[in-house]
Amino acid sequence: MQGTEKIAVIGLGYVGLPLAVEFARGRKVIGFDKNSARVAELQAGRDSTLEVEPEELAAAQGMEYTDDPERLREATIFIVTVPTPIDDARKPDLTPLLRASETIGSVLKPGDIVIYESTVYPGATEEVCVPVLERVSGLRYITSATSGTSSGHSAESASPAAGFYCGYSPERINPGDREHRVSTIRKVTSGSTPEIAERVDALYREIITAGTHKASSIRVAEAAKVIENTQRDVNIALINELALIFNRLGIDTLEVLEAAGTKWNFLPFRPGLVGGHCIGVDPYYLTHKAQQIGYHPEMILAGRRINDGMGAYVAGQLVKAMLKKRIQVEGSRVLVMGLTFKENCPDLRNTRVVDILHELAEYDVEVDVCDPWAAAEGARHEYGVELTEHPNPGSYDAVVLAVAHRQFREMGAAEIRALGKPNHVLYDLKYLLTAGESDLRL
Repeated sequence: MQGTEKIAVIGLGYVGLPLAVEFARGRKVIGFDKNSARVAELQAGRDSTLEVEPEELAAAQGMEYTDDPERLREATIFIVTVPTPIDDARKPDLTPLLRASETIGSVLKPGDIVIYESTVYPGATEEVCVPVLERVSGLRYITSATSGTSSGHSAESASPAAGFYCGYSPERINPGDREHRVSTIRKVTSGSTPEIAERVDALYREIITAGTHKASSIRVAEAAKVIENTQRDVNIALINELALIFNRLGIDTLEVLEAAGTKWNFLPFRPGLVGGHCIGVDPYYLTHKAQQIGYHPEMILAGRRINDGMGAYVAGQLVKAMLKKRIQVEGSRVLVMGLTFKENCPDLRNTRVVDILHELAEYDVEVDVCDPWAAAEGARHEYGVELTEHPNPGSYDAVVLAVAHRQFREMGAAEIRALGKPNHVLYDLKYLLTAGESDLRL
């Protein structure tokens, strides 16, 4: 791989920006995003996702930011890092991926390589994205098969002059994690031919100090990614179901998990809300593909049902606890502390805290939400939530610790309790407090 080849990274969010910045330490990189405001803030040296520090942005000497698709013509390697969400029916929404493929297809040249990092189901790259690239560019997709006759193309069509190549290297970004960064997480790579697979692997080896794992095919790499988060989802669903059981038995779930955790091979999962752009979404990509081929996945979907129902369960438990304390639920005021999908991170994507808010609204509860990490505009735009910056002490009939932000941890039980009325319920979803300091724990 020649270090002089220019890379274009399409999508400058939580995945694309850190990746582009790493490459830009030693290569020329075009960072493309259709969001002009996002491009402007990066050009000014600011990252609202807080994934990349200003000094890191400044150190990326080879980086250029643009919202002009024509600039992409300068690149020979394209890396796609756009979101892959689900729709309201919990089906894969490949719109961002298709739009990115159309954009790349309009500037694609013979011999170029398109690498996808977005999470998809096995087969999506070659079944969904490649046809778009071929249609828009007018070029042929070169694979090991097309160097023979299995796809109906002549052997000559496998030459760089006749078409383009693809690779797949799934992202492994963990938003808000300052320890596990792009370069320190081992990377899975793949390519449409053995030669391209090696070139893609060599490209990532330039920046990945933790090493790479070259998969035998794009489909294998796609499958590896989608099961990473599916496995976590199923494991958390098990712990959530155990919490439902132990709560009925009057047993503290955390005490049980800590006791079981004394065995060396017990997995340290905790119950809670399962949101975010990965764990709460990726399993639906796998189940969608499974159903396409005639298999109904039972365990994966059962886990999804449990995890998707936790917000309603939490709201129900809170209401019961309020009634036991003879607190009038209708018209009551509840403070929910935290809105982002995880602690110490501004990421609001697919947060399941909103499930609690929606459920409490059914009881005509007035809910305030405070979150020192969330952007007020983002909360308003995505969920219609107006954040409360400074909750008034002594104002609330119940307080819900929904996200384990360090600011909340530093407050301690007494300061959090002071936000409630003399008679109130404190529900600790994240085990920030000891068992005796809260009224409820998940």
